[in-house]
Amino acid sequence: MRVVYVSTLERGGPLFHLRQLAPHVAAQGVDVHVVCATETVAAGFEELGVSARAVPIASKFDLGGGAGLWRLLEDADVVHTQDRRAGLFARPQGRLRGARVVHTLHGLPEEIAARMGREEAPDAPGVSRGRIAWLVHGYLRLEALLTTLGALVTPSHAMARFLEAHGFPAGRVHVIPIGVDAAGSNGREPHDVFVAGTAAGLEYWKGIDVLLEACAQVGVPLRLEVFGDGSLRAELERQAREAGVDARFHGWVPDLPSRMHELDAFVLASRAENLPLSILEAMAAGLPVVGTRVGGIPELVVDGTTGLLVEPEQPAELAAALETLARDPERRDELGRRGRERAAEHFSSEEVARRTVRLYERLCGSST
Repeated sequence: MRVVYVSTLERGGPLFHLRQLAPHVAAQGVDVHVVCATETVAAGFEELGVSARAVPIASKFDLGGGAGLWRLLEDADVVHTQDRRAGLFARPQGRLRGARVVHTLHGLPEEIAARMGREEAPDAPGVSRGRIAWLVHGYLRLEALLTTLGALVTPSHAMARFLEAHGFPAGRVHVIPIGVDAAGSNGREPHDVFVAGTAAGLEYWKGIDVLLEACAQVGVPLRLEVFGDGSLRAELERQAREAGVDARFHGWVPDLPSRMHELDAFVLASRAENLPLSILEAMAAGLPVVGTRVGGIPELVVDGTTGLLVEPEQPAELAAALETLARDPERRDELGRRGRERAAEHFSSEEVARRTVRLYERLCGSST
C-alpha cells in the first residue's frame, strides 16, 4: 500500500502529529511518502526515515503551488491530508488519481469549538454574529462538502458528534486520536511549594485569566509555570501581579515534555478545546491533570482516576481541585501513574498508527 501524506504547514500541531504518525505507519510495512511545505521540513522527515518532497503552497489561492501536487500523487493508494489548505488542493486531485482520500480535521475554530457539547456556550467578547454565521453556515458546509470525496478523521468523539450534527456524512467520519510517545521516568525533585503548570496560547479561549483567578484563591503556597505566548500576555502578567500570584511566563518552549519534570500537576482551564496535545504529554510524563469539561478533554482525563475535571469559567471550583492535589502528594502520584498507563494504552503513537492503517485497509477494500 502506498500512502502519500500532504501537509502545507511549516510548524504547529498538525505537523507535529504527522511527524509522529508517518514513521510508525511506515514501520508497519506501508510505503509512506510525505509532501510538505519546505525543504527544511522535508529534511526533518528524511531524518526519521520517511521519504519527503517539498511543494510550497502559499495560500488557498495558490493554484500554481496546488498544481505541483499532481505528479506526486501518482500511484498513491491513499492520499491523506493534514491541514485545510492541503485538503482543499489534494483531496480532489487524489480522487482524480484514483486514490482513496482521507483528511484529518485537527481542530475547529475556537468560536465554534466552544459549542462542542455546550451549545449554550457564550460567544467570546468582540466576536461578531457575522463571524459565527460564516463559520456555522459557510465554513462547516464547505468542509462537509469536501468530506464527500473520502473519509474524515477527527481526534475526538466530541468533535465527531458536533460535525455530524452540522451536516457531515456520519459514515465518513472516523475518530482516531493524536498519539504521544512514552516519556521518561516520572521521578521529580521535591518543591518547597506546589508547582502547577499550563501550556497554551495566551488568548481568551485558553482561560488563563480564570486560572490566575483560581490560583489566587488556593489556600496553600503555589507557583504557576506558564508555557506559551499570545496577545494577552502583558494583560495576564499584570493580572498575576495584582492578584499576588507567583506566575512565571516562559513564552513558547521548544520541547515541552522536557519541562514536565518541573511540575507537580498540569492544568488546562480552557473555554474551548479540541483534543489538546499538552494534556497527553502531561499524562505521558506521569502528571495528574486538572482540566475543564470542554471539547475532547473528558475523553483524555478520567475524573478522579487520572486527574480532576471542573466546569469552565468556575475559578472557585478550579481552585478547590488544585488545592486538593496540593495537599495530597500521594494522590498526585496515583493519578499521575494511572494517567501514564492510560496514555500508553490508548494514545501511544504506535496504537494511533495501527488504527490509521486499519482505516486505510478498510477504505482500499471498499468499492466506494
